[in-house]
Amino acid sequence: MEQDLLDELIKIIEGDVVTDPTTLLEYSHDASLFEIKPQAVVFPKTDKDVEALVSFVAAKKKEYPHLSLTARSAGTDMGGGAINDSIIVSFTKYFNKIPTINGNIATTQPGVFYRDFEKETIRQGLLFPSYPASRELVAMGGIINNNSGGEKSLFYGKTERYVKKVKVVLSDGNIYSFHKISKSVLDKKMKQDDMEGEIYKKMFNLIDKNYEQIMAAKPKVTKNSAGFYLWNVYNKETGDFDLSKLWVGSQGTLGLLLEAEIELVPMYMHREMMIIFLHDLSHLGDVINAVLPLKPESFESYDDNTLKLALKYFPEFAKQLGAKGFIGSGIAFLPELLMVAHGGLPKLVLQVDFTGNDPEELKQKIQTLKEKLAPFHPKTKIAIENQEQKYWLIRRESFNLLRKKIKDKHTAPFIDDFVIKPEYISEVIPQVTSIIKRHKGFIFTVAGHVGDGNFHIIPLVDITKKSVRNAIPEIAKEVYDLIIKYGGSITGEHNDGLIRTPYLEKMYGEDICKLFKKTKEIFDPQNIFNPRKKVGGTLGYAMDHIREHW
Repeated sequence: MEQDLLDELIKIIEGDVVTDPTTLLEYSHDASLFEIKPQAVVFPKTDKDVEALVSFVAAKKKEYPHLSLTARSAGTDMGGGAINDSIIVSFTKYFNKIPTINGNIATTQPGVFYRDFEKETIRQGLLFPSYPASRELVAMGGIINNNSGGEKSLFYGKTERYVKKVKVVLSDGNIYSFHKISKSVLDKKMKQDDMEGEIYKKMFNLIDKNYEQIMAAKPKVTKNSAGFYLWNVYNKETGDFDLSKLWVGSQGTLGLLLEAEIELVPMYMHREMMIIFLHDLSHLGDVINAVLPLKPESFESYDDNTLKLALKYFPEFAKQLGAKGFIGSGIAFLPELLMVAHGGLPKLVLQVDFTGNDPEELKQKIQTLKEKLAPFHPKTKIAIENQEQKYWLIRRESFNLLRKKIKDKHTAPFIDDFVIKPEYISEVIPQVTSIIKRHKGFIFTVAGHVGDGNFHIIPLVDITKKSVRNAIPEIAKEVYDLIIKYGGSITGEHNDGLIRTPYLEKMYGEDICKLFKKTKEIFDPQNIFNPRKKVGGTLGYAMDHIREHW
């Protein structure tokens, strides 16, 4: 960044403006396979800092077109959503106050880590149910801006269901709040002669004029984080209009989030978990059909490669459970260790989790499921007290182990989050894995939320090889063609970022993508916020910024 710009920026910010090489290198990466070096990292301390920062960039944008602001919380984004080439705005240092809870509504800042957020909600007997598998690493700003979902989303839905209000800074440098309003309030707002009035007027006209087309474009699967959620904003039957629903999942492309009000749900007191070991996938569809009508809270899966990884790095899992848990989990892992010794690991492990306040009802569900599964003869196991932690650790921590432990290869999340209807799983997954296997140098793990048809396939590759880098867009095109053929979404939880923005037109078509572009222009006419995400991203730019070294 030019020194005069930097000097001016430092003067207007109470927080920290950092440009040392170590910090810039750290913020050149998130959990994706990309590397983009920023010019500065700003740690705003107050709301006024954020207002001043946006006003500064807005005023300088014509003179310095490269200036932009990319919000970042924990930096765990797997699609390159939290990196860019200008100013990174990091919220975890100062915007991390303990959330306040009023009834069943929690008010949080974007830099609060979910692990800390949950401690406060649990004290009230409440839970935010759409946390992702990376729950120990992520922060609330990323959860909201990615429309996160996870292991409980089958039962509870995604983050879009729980965000009730957002406080944000828009491109004019001022603070606004968005929440559900009635048609009469909307009519008044559209008459305002200010930026808020313009936004409400233009967004209402855009959605109302294209209403049928927008509603038809909504993906027909239970999870989606692709594009802007125009279909969630306006309910023609009730007249309700809610721009907070547009904000969720927008990946910081419309402005900067300062605060959000989030609805919580009561915690259930009891649980029962069944583990199903499938040594072949011939009856996978039958198993899914047996499980889903019983309405489990979660229905998860992971493959034999994931299980091998867990067993290989067993101490890494076990130490998270403490000394007592280490011994207990060692005993709990014995059956799987014996499977390895006898060469009999299952191709797929399914875990079905029932929760409720009536333990007898849960036991009856387990018994009913056993009876439904009997014709297919799968090996099953009921997770006794504390053993379920072992299976959740395998499911939640496998990606982190891939990142940290496999030294000669690198995680390459680029087809890591597609969604199909559950009835197509047994057809689609073999086709996807076949596509990957045709390319040399790719090994991979498969895990996912099988109840939602949402799968995470994480290849392990030597990213320094040109053949591997060239294969990435080839595999992505084939996989996304397949997913779209089956009426799915290219991302259920991880959002678009650098890696999937270029494929949005393939998924939605040219007309809907034009509406996405107009939405971006209404909120951010100078393209200040997180450019190249959702709108304007190209495959060429993404491929030019793949990391060459880890």
